[in-house]
Amino acid sequence: MIGDVFLEWVEAYRDYALFIIPAVAFLEASVGIGLFVSGAILLSICTVLYAQGIATLWQMLPLAFLGATTADHVGYFLGRKLGPGFHHTRFAQKYKNNLGKAEALLLKHGELSIIIGRLVPAVRSIVPLLSGVSGLPAAKYMRYDIIACAIWVSGLGLLVAGFGGLLS
Repeated sequence: MIGDVFLEWVEAYRDYALFIIPAVAFLEASVGIGLFVSGAILLSICTVLYAQGIATLWQMLPLAFLGATTADHVGYFLGRKLGPGFHHTRFAQKYKNNLGKAEALLLKHGELSIIIGRLVPAVRSIVPLLSGVSGLPAAKYMRYDIIACAIWVSGLGLLVAGFGGLLS
């Protein structure tokens, strides 16, 4: 049912269909919002666009990369602005379990946790914020985040090509 509505929208607004990709990638990686927007939504959208011949991987993947890195950097700089006082906010208290997982990942693996965190849905939107809160230098964060998003978007491309091949 939702798939039919999406396909109708894509047919009506074919020229604008690609704009959905960076928006959904941004939402699923955003602090707070990312806890509710699943990466499966982005995967489904990209797979449908690919299977229907509306977009190629070379069109979609850079847009997904752009949306994901933008959200990650917004989260990081928000964390830098909030600082250690973030742990006392209502949001932090409400999502204490996910924050605990993300902090444990950061402590155990250091900068490598930025890469690991990008690939783990439960903490994907929290790791950038906590990296900023921890005071990790921006250049170091950005370097690891770009690597992480490149790995993530490569995986997205492989999944889209695989599932798209099954649908066409």
